[in-house]
Amino acid sequence: MDITPETPEQARQRLLRVMAHARVDVLPCDYTFAEFPVAQFPADLASSLASNALALVRDQAVWSALVPASAQTKAEDCYTVVCFHFAPNIPNSGFVGWLASEFKRQLGTGVFVVCGHNSADGGVFDYWGIPNSVARQATSLIHAMQSQGQGQGGAE
Repeated sequence: MDITPETPEQARQRLLRVMAHARVDVLPCDYTFAEFPVAQFPADLASSLASNALALVRDQAVWSALVPASAQTKAEDCYTVVCFHFAPNIPNSGFVGWLASEFKRQLGTGVFVVCGHNSADGGVFDYWGIPNSVARQATSLIHAMQSQGQGQGGAE
């Protein structure tokens, strides 16, 4: 994690470069959350539910799995998932808060973010869940920001 004092404008310029150099993949199906009690984790881990999960997180009572939505999933419970893999040589600290704020400001929507780490592919990666109702606008905004960031100079 990079800790460097910077002005809001310096942060914006850096994060646009982060965006420009990130690999962005829009996953091909909708996703939703499935829950199961903490006590059932071992049995459910082997199920198709958990084996298809992008992420598993828990609180004191339940495991929550981010899984492909089924035809029976209510529309308001379906999300488009966008995956960001970051270039390892550009500090991406602050990215989640910055882009989430841009989505809220420009599209009026909130998002959810699940982060992971793949040391063979740049390090940190993010799954962004975007409500399907604004997914097209969000992906257009992402691509526009990537283009804008390409004018910000090369990787550091």
